[in-house]
Amino acid sequence: MDSYDSYTSDDQAFATLFLIWGITFAILAVVVIVSYVLLAIPLAALFAKTGIPAWKAWVPFYSTFTWLRLGGQNGHWVWASLVPYGSVVTSVFLYIGMHRTGKAFGKESGFLVLGIFLPWVWLFILGFGRDEYRPELIAAAGLGAPLEGHGAQGYATPGVMQPAQYGAGQYGAGQHGAQQYGAQQDAAGPYSAGQYPPPTQPAVQPPVQPPLPPEGQQPPATSGQ
Repeated sequence: MDSYDSYTSDDQAFATLFLIWGITFAILAVVVIVSYVLLAIPLAALFAKTGIPAWKAWVPFYSTFTWLRLGGQNGHWVWASLVPYGSVVTSVFLYIGMHRTGKAFGKESGFLVLGIFLPWVWLFILGFGRDEYRPELIAAAGLGAPLEGHGAQGYATPGVMQPAQYGAGQYGAGQHGAQQYGAQQDAAGPYSAGQYPPPTQPAVQPPVQPPLPPEGQQPPATSGQ
């Protein structure tokens, strides 16, 4: 009888432990899913605002890979998070990139503190806020260009002249050159801008000959004869 009671108590303990594990795993799964969605929604908005397809924000690891490249960092740092304590390295490079991205939205350096402690709030402000993404501000601050999105090599920024090689000096030179070109067009007038056809010179008219008289009539005498 004592043996039976011991087996019963062991089964109950195992069932209770299994139930606790199941509840814990379910809670962790819900937390992970909710956190992932809360991060992916504003990240997709940020990607769309910076010229990156929004679907990349929903792919695990690839979203962080793209996020790193948006901040001018090598996207392969994401794989460091797969090794123990490697996520610290990934986070450091991600924060550096977030600092540069914040500069493109006209944010001060202190805005990065919000991104470190509340990244989803940081993303919501940039992705759904009214601030425009201006990658030229990154170059103006002397920082490296993004590797993906507007301002990166091979990506066109609407309304901004895209240089062959994005950089602080070259970007400004490209804008300055565009302004000079526009000034030359304005100074030259509408004909050089191609708005109107060039003026034509009047053709030289040949001297008008008097009509010949009909046959049998003499031409009228001139006063010089």
